[in-house]
Amino acid sequence: MIDFDQAMKRLKAVNGYLGSAVLNYTGETLYYDNENTGTDIPYSASIFNDAFRMISESSLDVGFSDASSIEAKTLDGHVFLINSAGEHSDEQFAKINIFAIFRDDGNVALAKMIMDKAAKNISSELGNL
Repeated sequence: MIDFDQAMKRLKAVNGYLGSAVLNYTGETLYYDNENTGTDIPYSASIFNDAFRMISESSLDVGFSDASSIEAKTLDGHVFLINSAGEHSDEQFAKINIFAIFRDDGNVALAKMIMDKAAKNISSELGNL
């Protein structure tokens, strides 16, 4: 079994981190952390996942590839969803999405890098199960 707490440890340590979730492609929550929020992270992540899928479909309609991430920047923070699929197409890879929210003064660049790496690592582990 995957130790999601360990897989998300680096993301939780980034300045401005508030909460996160790991979802499968359909939006089912596999893991969530809402300790620093009063928010229903699984619900919010699922809604964001639906929006991501619609944006990805629109991207395909205009001749581009699938979307790899989306970000909503607000006056008080950032909401991200990063897809793990990227260029992988082998059978040992399970598509997952990582959702996270950060304060507006958080280290957004570092968070995106860590989320991308964590998504790929978790996907590879799930593919090997």
